[in-house]
Amino acid sequence: MKEHSYDKSEQLGSTETGRPWNWMLFPFSSIMAAGESLYAASSGHGIYEISGSGQWEKLSAGMPEQANTNRLQMHSGLLQACTNYGLFQFDNGKWSDTGLAVPCYQYRLLGGTGYAATEYGLWIHTKDSWEQSSCTDKRVYDFLNLPQYLIVGHDQGISLYDRFMDSWAQFELKRAVTSLSVFRGHLLGASDKGELLVGDKKGQFDRIRFGNHFIFGIKNFNKEIYVCTDHGLFRLGYFKERLMLISVKLGFPVTDVDLQGGQFYMATLFNGIQTMDAQPQL
Repeated sequence: MKEHSYDKSEQLGSTETGRPWNWMLFPFSSIMAAGESLYAASSGHGIYEISGSGQWEKLSAGMPEQANTNRLQMHSGLLQACTNYGLFQFDNGKWSDTGLAVPCYQYRLLGGTGYAATEYGLWIHTKDSWEQSSCTDKRVYDFLNLPQYLIVGHDQGISLYDRFMDSWAQFELKRAVTSLSVFRGHLLGASDKGELLVGDKKGQFDRIRFGNHFIFGIKNFNKEIYVCTDHGLFRLGYFKERLMLISVKLGFPVTDVDLQGGQFYMATLFNGIQTMDAQPQL
């Protein structure tokens, strides 16, 4: 993949209309960098493709007018949108539904099988059809499909399926878990209360707040965990047996982030799309 050039001075100066490339200040909820394009979704304002030259194009053909996008994903060179109208895929200049017509929050293609987190549990797509798989009575926001475990974050906490034991463990946390990751062998979750949930490997979870920071979500890039908050973007660190936030970019609420070609691409609430160089981690 080629490196994006949005941060270069000759590209950031202005577009043909005389405006900077990132002039759109919608509250963006999701961002995805792929090839020479950047894709950004804003609840209530649609999905946009931003070309390497900084031109914006709204991708609306085939998408329901009232659709709100929760997450963008890219698999097999095709863009997917998880929306309140279901899962859509962008191909040949238009959106098409994938047959999953329930509100969707996350999608991943793993080993040729599609997995979708939805309002009505976790669904899987095999051959030509979707089927409910697990947690059918829960609103599922995210999941991790690991060699031994299937971990599901939902509106009541976390559910964990152990493939070796063929059994489920339920962790009722009295809050929704909206994104999941693993750090130093510990299961992590971001809650709808803005907390970081940290598993202790013994079946319990610690609820951690970092001052008055509200956590929107967590992302994993190159084995590093990045934390999107209302104060900016942070990297999760560990010092003297304590978790800490190491600042990456401060000054505005970051709702989502992607990393490609040595560049961070950040979706923000009030500052549109922002970029910065990814510095080597010490």
